[in-house]
Amino acid sequence: MNILLIYPEFPDTFWSFTYALSFIGKKAAFPPLGLITVAALLPEKWAKRLVDTNVERLKEKDILWADMVFVGGMAIQRKSAEEIIDRCKALNVPVVGGGPLFTSEPDEFKSVDHLVLDEAELTFPRFLSDLNKGLAKKIYRASGFCEPSDTPIPLWELLKMKRYASMSLQFSRGCPFNCDFCNVTALFGHKPRLKTPEQIILELDRIYAAGWRGSIFFVDDNFIGNKRYLKTHLLPALIEWHKDKKGCVFFTESSINLADDPELLDMMVAAGFDSVFIGIESPDEVCLTECHKTQNKNRDLLESVGIIHRSGLQVMGGFIVGFDSDGPSIFQQQIDFIQKSGIVTAMVGMLQAIPGTRLFDRLQKESRVAEFFSGDNVNGTTNIIPQMGMEKLSDGYQSIMKQIYQPKNYYRRVRILFRDLKAPEIIAPLDIHRLLSFFKATIRLGILGKERFHYWYLILWTVTRKPRLVSTAVTLSIYGYHYRRICERYIY
Repeated sequence: MNILLIYPEFPDTFWSFTYALSFIGKKAAFPPLGLITVAALLPEKWAKRLVDTNVERLKEKDILWADMVFVGGMAIQRKSAEEIIDRCKALNVPVVGGGPLFTSEPDEFKSVDHLVLDEAELTFPRFLSDLNKGLAKKIYRASGFCEPSDTPIPLWELLKMKRYASMSLQFSRGCPFNCDFCNVTALFGHKPRLKTPEQIILELDRIYAAGWRGSIFFVDDNFIGNKRYLKTHLLPALIEWHKDKKGCVFFTESSINLADDPELLDMMVAAGFDSVFIGIESPDEVCLTECHKTQNKNRDLLESVGIIHRSGLQVMGGFIVGFDSDGPSIFQQQIDFIQKSGIVTAMVGMLQAIPGTRLFDRLQKESRVAEFFSGDNVNGTTNIIPQMGMEKLSDGYQSIMKQIYQPKNYYRRVRILFRDLKAPEIIAPLDIHRLLSFFKATIRLGILGKERFHYWYLILWTVTRKPRLVSTAVTLSIYGYHYRRICERYIY
């Protein structure tokens, strides 16, 4: 059987890094890890092809080659997924849908032939067995969770690796916390489920053997969900793996309580991690109580961020406005916190109600869910009716984005970060793409850009004070260009 796996296109958002990718000649930030993992669950004798529409065009002949098409993705890819499904149906090719987009809202995809939902390790074997018998059903669901130790090694060979800025792999699923607005626990549970260090090392070896030397994203929603296992098993294995390897810098997602464990911080840096995304959400304790963000409460958030920076990990932060308890002052509070913290990559979004979350259920009962969930919380829209009113929320949100991504404020945050940030122990090797990015940054930002004064001031400041961070300075300058372009397109 011929199986075509199709990854829908991402719209231009903060997370797409579209405008930054052009500096390094890449097409997409991350590969479709879920689809290449699903591909590994299929019978080995079946022919498999992957088309990631973020890096190449989907042609009619690709669809006609297939006996069946598998489509997977997230809510933000909905529009592209619907277009792909329509194209396949027009050519009479059966479609199988899976992943977070279809799992969260299966009733929205009535034209899909088979919905294989929840964790594929549990539902795909049943689907394949029924398909072999000619008895495949419309929908397959799982009542529990799988053991990641049973997850196969993704089929990296299906990727056109050179078109991506980063590779991805997964160590754990699930999160011990239960934030009101987050669907992670609904999809993957509270108890972190872990792969073995042997699995991770084998996956890294496959990626490395394919010639990859760039960054690798551990896609875990909370990498430190099981700190003890990390410190006694995985991190020692990663430290050992890095001893005879060049490049391959890691980054991941974590909760703020990472700041409470100096040993864990030191081990992550020694293992090759240089940055971590953390959901700060709000500097307001009342807001944190409202959304059950208990891990962020009763602490000095600025100091926690500073501790992580001083360890050698750059914090990328997520922030939310639009909570019921948010008052008129929240917008300036957010601006002040972001500027003081030195969080350069500050992803500020309006509160969204994701289907399957407690927030969605509550607001739906209150008739405050306005429209379908877009999956993009940083494009200046929301699917809820906010307590403060949509006009006030929109105006306040725009004021945050205008200020924090104004060149003067953005470049000032980079310098604040660099004052604290310890230079990384492991860096990606200098290659043609990094040289190309510096050359393009010099032209676009240093000569043609409105921010040229701020750009050169940062480069000179970094050369004289933190010379080992010059490459990071260029990278963050390029990110700033991307964020401003997105703001100009969707928000201002």
